[in-house]
Amino acid sequence: MQTYAPLAITAGEPAGIGLDIILQSMPELKDCIIITDESALRERAQQLGIALEITQTAARYDHQLRVKPIATNNAVFAGTLDSNNAEHVLACLDESLRGTLAGDYSAIVTAPLHKGVINDAGVAFTGHTEYFAKHTNSEVVMLLVAGQVRVALATTHLPLAAVAEAITSDLIIRKITILEHDLRTKFALERPHIAVCGLNPHAGEQGHLGREEIEIIEPALEHLRQQGINVSGPHPADTIFCQHHLEQTDAVFAMYHDQGLPVLKHIGFGDAVNTTLGLPIIRTSVDHGTALDLAASGKANAGSLLAALTLARHQVTSRL
Repeated sequence: MQTYAPLAITAGEPAGIGLDIILQSMPELKDCIIITDESALRERAQQLGIALEITQTAARYDHQLRVKPIATNNAVFAGTLDSNNAEHVLACLDESLRGTLAGDYSAIVTAPLHKGVINDAGVAFTGHTEYFAKHTNSEVVMLLVAGQVRVALATTHLPLAAVAEAITSDLIIRKITILEHDLRTKFALERPHIAVCGLNPHAGEQGHLGREEIEIIEPALEHLRQQGINVSGPHPADTIFCQHHLEQTDAVFAMYHDQGLPVLKHIGFGDAVNTTLGLPIIRTSVDHGTALDLAASGKANAGSLLAALTLARHQVTSRL
């Protein structure tokens, strides 16, 4: 029997595939509340030929969804972005955060949104991770999970030209401390081994390809070891993802977004999960974007949403 508050699912960009994958997953969402525009959800169900009954209480049947309605400003057309609906997307995030902090929801699971259209609406926005961090005043770590492979990031949505300046010893220490704590408390890993990537090719090659490893990364790792944290590196990023290394590693800590995530998504795209560590709440997410060209086509893959729900439920029940 369910002993926790419902999970909140934010449907994300209403013109994208968030509504599709929610509807396709409907039989698995009886412990969830969908935060979205009710009319858009009904229309998408009709377009997909999926029977839908909306309820304001707990869903009991496979064709039912429990919905917390937040209206869009304009009508939603599948595959067509509308910056006037960016306010709706952010309002859904705000409701999910309010309710989870208040105990109305046990966790947040986010479907994909479109960063560009939110910025087009005049709101500076870099992503879910940064938004939740700002609104909870938290230091966070982005962690993606594909099976037993876990990749965390020192920096997230930064231009590549800005990464080197952002990497400091203090940043690495703070982020890995959060990562190690949550690997123990949320993933039940007693003494996790964290393999840390270098910033430069070949991890700097003893200073011949850059000094960041010697002057910034290595001192940070030595400090962490003195605190009892099991870290190794800095490792060349082009070899740390070899299978024999991954078998001895609980998480890889990459210096920037496209250093670590292409490998993880190659391993598990469609079934991987993005989770935010360091928040006072549980938040997981799909590992993919809005796929506007697939909206209302029936071709969207709900695997990552189901994996995100599984991880959220695991973290929720581990707290009980």
